[in-house]
Amino acid sequence: MIMITIAFLLGMILCMLLGVPYIDMLKKKMIGQYVKELAPETHAKKQGTPTTGGVFIIAAIIMASVTALSLAQKMTTAALITIMTLVFYTFAGFQDDYIKIKGKGNDGLTPRGKLFRQIAIALLPTLFLIITNPSATLFSVGNFAIDLKWLYPFFAVFVITGASNAYNLTDGLDGLAAGCGVPAFIACAVISLSMGETELAIISAAVAGSLLGFLKFNKPKAEVFMGDTGSLAIGGLLGTLAVLGKFEFLLIFIGGVFVVETLSVIIQVTSFKTTGKRVFKMAPIHHHFELLGWNEKKVVAVFTTVSFILSIIAVVLFELFSRGIL
Repeated sequence: MIMITIAFLLGMILCMLLGVPYIDMLKKKMIGQYVKELAPETHAKKQGTPTTGGVFIIAAIIMASVTALSLAQKMTTAALITIMTLVFYTFAGFQDDYIKIKGKGNDGLTPRGKLFRQIAIALLPTLFLIITNPSATLFSVGNFAIDLKWLYPFFAVFVITGASNAYNLTDGLDGLAAGCGVPAFIACAVISLSMGETELAIISAAVAGSLLGFLKFNKPKAEVFMGDTGSLAIGGLLGTLAVLGKFEFLLIFIGGVFVVETLSVIIQVTSFKTTGKRVFKMAPIHHHFELLGWNEKKVVAVFTTVSFILSIIAVVLFELFSRGIL
């Protein structure tokens, strides 16, 4: 428990310390965000805000995780695989951001190119789990269990890739992705610790602390955006923790806000293509609430609160499952 607390505090402190010089560098280099023309009018003022803040978030996560893991003597293969997955997703996200910045627009990697990279990276923790854990193909929810056998690798890759994309879609308002991410990763830390997966708990705590530290710079009005560099990587890590920790089902609650954001896009696109009508004023759904008249701070506050509630529900469900009550 002490090392988990250390990981959290280190992540928070390091993120705040690394953020200052990195943001100054971005401002000097004039590396800023380009706002989509379709975005709500209130977003025009965000034009030019420094992006790729994910670089110092990930740096803080890795430094805090490695330090706490080393002190706890928990630098296991599983921990290394988790950190490697985070690093690879960071590179993929940074490549996307770099193309956008270089092209001075919002066209980064092609959807197919981005998805290919996400799937390829998700194979790393998936194959590791299957090779090292004979019962990895077992998917369980409380007293219900089913062996997915050869289908499990596809399921695991879907979970990790889906989480990466879902978190990426949520990163659309100042403080939204980071604010919703803090309770989600705290829940991952609590569940992982209860399962005896101390290394995963330490990494989860480091992420939660780093995201909290990032809010110092990302809360409305944001000084910096995490960009795909941060959102793709952090989302991918969330899915990886769920797969390696074998609490995939609980990810529906832990990442509930991210799931709803993704579903809103799927529903919007499907409805428009089949009927020519839109279900929401704009998707992802956080923009829908903006166009209903909610200001940005209200949307972020409500969504973050919902994330906290869902994360608590996830932990409670885990305890009920563990005790055989459900």
